[in-house]
Amino acid sequence: MSKYYVNKFLFTVDRDPELLRRYKEDPRSLVLTWEQSIGPRLNDAETSTVNFLTDREREVLINHDYVALFEMGAHFFLCLTIFIALYDDEYTKKHGPLSFQREYAAKLKHWWGRDYPTIAL
Repeated sequence: MSKYYVNKFLFTVDRDPELLRRYKEDPRSLVLTWEQSIGPRLNDAETSTVNFLTDREREVLINHDYVALFEMGAHFFLCLTIFIALYDDEYTKKHGPLSFQREYAAKLKHWWGRDYPTIAL
């Protein structure tokens, strides 16, 4: 797994309201667009051809599969914050405060008491 590239995706999309909106509404389109035009940018003048998403990474990002991202070693804080941004409002309206965070914890309960997957690059 390209932890750097997956984490870069999570970080950049979470911090841009327009990208976050697009990721929620049409994740496939946003992931493919990000991989082709946003992800390769190193700064305003330079791009990289070294990083890419694997088919599995692409699939997991498109499906908003935060359990798989965690298990693959994506940074747990980046993973949590982007999915809170995507789902917290609708979960709170239906189930009350912190309901998404409770679901997130429940789906990762099988990791309790175990060492987390490494987030080292």
